Amino acid sequence: MKHNSILITGASSGLGRTLALTLARPGRKLWLGGRNTERLEETARACISRGAAVHLKACDVANSAAMAEWVHGTGGLDMVLACAGITGGTRKPLGPDQPATEPEAQIRRIFETDLIGVLNTVLPALELMQHQPRAADGMRGRICAISSVAGLVSFPGTPSYSAAKAAVDRFMVATGGNAKKAGILLSSVVCGFLDTPMVARNTFPMPSLTDVNSACRRILRGLARNERRITFPLWLVAGSRFMDLLPIRLAESYYNNQPAGAAGSMPEPDLS
Repeated sequence: MKHNSILITGASSGLGRTLALTLARPGRKLWLGGRNTERLEETARACISRGAAVHLKACDVANSAAMAEWVHGTGGLDMVLACAGITGGTRKPLGPDQPATEPEAQIRRIFETDLIGVLNTVLPALELMQHQPRAADGMRGRICAISSVAGLVSFPGTPSYSAAKAAVDRFMVATGGNAKKAGILLSSVVCGFLDTPMVARNTFPMPSLTDVNSACRRILRGLARNERRITFPLWLVAGSRFMDLLPIRLAESYYNNQPAGAAGSMPEPDLS
C-alpha cells in the first residue's frame, strides 16, 4: 500500500492524532488539519520527532473553499483520512410534559462537521486523485471517512449524530463502487465507542470501549486490504443491524430503558 503522502483531518486529538503518530516516519509527508492550533502543533512536533515531514492547516472542515484549496494545494495524496467530528446528545426535558430535545445549534453544527465536513474533504480528494498515476498495486489513492455504529440505528439519544454518520457510511460505500473502477478506494469505518477525549465525559457505560491504538491498527489493516467498510467490534455492529430491523416501537422501548445515551448523559459539544 503506497502511502507516502497522507492528509488527516481532526489531527489535533483522538483518532486523528493517533493515526498521525502511527503513520509518522522518515520519508513520509503528513498534511494535518484541525481547529485547535495548540494541540495541532503538539501533534506536529511528535510526528516530526519520528522523522515525518509535516504541513499544518488550522481550519474548519465545514469551510468548503478552504478545504478544497488545502487538498488541491498538496499536489498529490496517497491517502486521506477524514477523522474530524463532534458528537452530542439530547438534553433532559424542561418539564413533565416536555420531550428530550437537541438544541438547533447543536443539530446544525453536527451535520456541518460530521457530514458536510466529510464531503468537503472527500470530494476535492476524489478530484485530485483522479488525475494521479496508478501505483504498482493499481491504486491511485485511498480515502477513508469515520462513520459509527450509531449510523446503523435510529438512536433517540443522539439523533443528529446517528443521522450524519449514517449518511457518511452510505455515501462512502455507494460512491466507492464507481470510484474503485478508477483505482480509488473509498472506505467507511463503522466503529463503536473509542477511548478518545470525545467520549471521556460521557456519564454512562460504553460497551466494548476500544483502545484508540487498537482502532488505528484495525483501520490501517483494513485500508491495506482494500476493505470498503471497516467494522469493529463485530458483535456491536451485528447487534445494531439487528436492532434496526425491529419495529420502531420495540427498538425505542429498548433504547429508552438503557443508561447509554440517556437524555443529559453526554456533555455539550464545542459548537465554536
